[in-house]
Amino acid sequence: MALQAGIVGLPNVGKSTLFNAVSNSAKAQASNYRFCTIDPNVGLVDVPDTRLVKLTELVNPQRVVPTQIEIVDIAGLVKGASKGEGLGNKFLGNIREVDAVVHVIRCFEDENVLRDEGAINPISDKEIIDTELQLKDLESVDKKIQRIEKQARSGDAKLKDELTVLQKCKSQLEQGKNIRNLDLYETEKTAIADLFLLTAKPVLYVANVDEPSMHTGNKYSDILAKAATAEGAGLIIMNNSIEAQIAEMEEPDDKALFMEEYHMTEPALDRLIRSVYQLLALDTYFTAGEKEVRAWTIHNGWKAPQAAGVIHSDFEKGFIKAEVIGYDDFVKYGSEAACRDAGRLRIEGKEYVVKDGDVMHFRFNV
Repeated sequence: MALQAGIVGLPNVGKSTLFNAVSNSAKAQASNYRFCTIDPNVGLVDVPDTRLVKLTELVNPQRVVPTQIEIVDIAGLVKGASKGEGLGNKFLGNIREVDAVVHVIRCFEDENVLRDEGAINPISDKEIIDTELQLKDLESVDKKIQRIEKQARSGDAKLKDELTVLQKCKSQLEQGKNIRNLDLYETEKTAIADLFLLTAKPVLYVANVDEPSMHTGNKYSDILAKAATAEGAGLIIMNNSIEAQIAEMEEPDDKALFMEEYHMTEPALDRLIRSVYQLLALDTYFTAGEKEVRAWTIHNGWKAPQAAGVIHSDFEKGFIKAEVIGYDDFVKYGSEAACRDAGRLRIEGKEYVVKDGDVMHFRFNV
């Protein structure tokens, strides 16, 4: 499942620094220039999961494979991006392709970091990005309304329903509001699914604060937190530069000493990655054997055959049943064999909804 979260924000707010910190692979160029990132950088990120660590300790496999998500570093948007300013159309197109948005907002003062928007103002910065995305969505909605309006008048019930939803969306956007905050039924969302609207995507805000504020936040992050809460979005407070330094350290002991110096129990990046995973409504199940302990990503609410299909499409096509052990039971009894002996291994069929943390083995026939 190649699910992506895109990092967005104004220029010079710390997007590429954050990307460098979270990415396991590609390193974006972080510098004090406006269009430093022209093509989006994509990096695969391991999802931190203490359950995988515990299963590894119990099973002692030959290899361990965590689940991953893709993080996309999208270049800084500017005012007027919806009209093509600052390579805006290209950048907005990059956002359209991701599944969720990580919106980085500057919450620190530093005269050495360029800023064309004036005094530090996280709400104004947020609104600049929101407005550009809303204007682009309004353009998409208007085009579809023009395309189907005449046909809907002919009496086609489906098109009339679509037109009603589109007009709701248009009204929302014209009020300067995001589509994700419009209370649409699942059936109504199908009317706009083909538009891949930018403001319909779930969002997580990152308040990039100065070093003294990394644990407590500051007046800027407090203001941003209120705005995020008001729209039902999450917020992570972090110092992107500190996180990048931690990520560059290869020795675990060095990393532990560094975090101890800054009174950190874990990198804020771990919280960020887990929050993005939750934002995408994802769950994890595990397979655990001597050869491999592995985490697999699925959507919340998936049934056993769908989950099996993540491993291989043949597993879904020929699904017979699933052997399931709850994570807590596996830890309590210490092995698959012990769980089986204790009657804690269940046989589930096609209608079983996989729970986050299930340890599973699939039986199939192709």
